[in-house]
Amino acid sequence: MGKIWLISFLIIAVLASGCTYGPKTETQPAAPNTVEIKGFAFNPDTITIAKGTTVTWTNQDSVQHTVTGIGNDIDSPILSPGQTYSFTFNDTGTFEYQCHIHPTMKGKVIVT
Repeated sequence: MGKIWLISFLIIAVLASGCTYGPKTETQPAAPNTVEIKGFAFNPDTITIAKGTTVTWTNQDSVQHTVTGIGNDIDSPILSPGQTYSFTFNDTGTFEYQCHIHPTMKGKVIVT
């Protein structure tokens, strides 16, 4: 009977130690005033900033995208994977944009 308890204890100890082994990974929060382009989406799709703030978009997707304003001056070149585009918002209001290549991708910057 004692051997069964000892074997059971050792099995549980081995299984429990396996649950805690491995590198610790942490998700870093996105930098303020940044938008990731990933998975054919702008993330976050809406950002609120103060007047005079610069927003930076980073293409983390595997294909090219743009950041193209809808009725405003936002107009990036075609961004290949890894490239960034920055725009400074000097006026208050709501600024909508999309990807010119994939027009279903939409985002919004609210400037206060």
